[in-house]
Amino acid sequence: MQPRHFISLLDFTPDELHTLIHRAIELKNNRDPEFQPLKGQVLAMIFEKSSTRTRISFEAGMTHFGGSAIFLSPKDTQLGRGEPLADSARVISSMVDAIMLRTHKHETVEIFAQHSQVPVINGLTELLHPCQLLADIQTYFEIRGDIQGKTVAWIGDGNNMCHSYINAAKQFDFNLRIACPEDYQPEASIVNNAADKVDFFSSPEAAADNADLIVTDVWASMGQEQEQKKREQAFKDFQVDSQVLKAAKADALFMHCLPAHRGEEVSSDVIDGPQSVVFQEAENRLHAQKALLEFLMHPNT
Repeated sequence: MQPRHFISLLDFTPDELHTLIHRAIELKNNRDPEFQPLKGQVLAMIFEKSSTRTRISFEAGMTHFGGSAIFLSPKDTQLGRGEPLADSARVISSMVDAIMLRTHKHETVEIFAQHSQVPVINGLTELLHPCQLLADIQTYFEIRGDIQGKTVAWIGDGNNMCHSYINAAKQFDFNLRIACPEDYQPEASIVNNAADKVDFFSSPEAAADNADLIVTDVWASMGQEQEQKKREQAFKDFQVDSQVLKAAKADALFMHCLPAHRGEEVSSDVIDGPQSVVFQEAENRLHAQKALLEFLMHPNT
């Protein structure tokens, strides 16, 4: 039987995603040190890009569940020396129980999934960041309840987080308003797959109007540092500040996947203000991914 993979939110059904969210909340609120469904199992964590939240959350999650995690970087493995990805996937998957990859190219994760004997998890690519969306949606559910029918404003770069919010709008049935600079729009193929859930606006205030949730990300993601000055100019009118927040509902939440650059994509008074839930959101990476690991590696729990 072919293993299940988590490369995109679209790999699971809406019902499965809702089950994951509710399970994540349950695991968060009722941690039992004796509950070790992954005892003896090993997660291989392949990092081509550095990380704080992704590494800690997956490694801690495996430890909580009685399993273990192995950190692999290109400089420590044959992945950095030209071995075909398909060969690496076959070899690694023969020795571990699941593989998580945080890579530059989305194709890398797809190739691993094609040739792996065990579940493959997308820990981030330049195209998608689905694990972060599990944490974001969990956070909204915890504070406000079901996100179905709500309005979410994405302000900033049409990047991997924006793409994942588009997929989330389709899977969780909410309305997504996007405000991006003209040259930084999300990929049309991803937008078209959820076209009835997505609208575009020319200004952050217009996108945020009466929104339930406002989300942003850094203007220059990892690997785009050389574009910093160019992006600062392109995004200067797309900061989430108090005026943008005022356009949303009075009880609207603010989220950011972190790390954040205060004074760039978000003002300090917003990210450090009472409507910001960024640290609860960050913690929920652990709980959402524990639910994901359990789902993929111990489906009969």
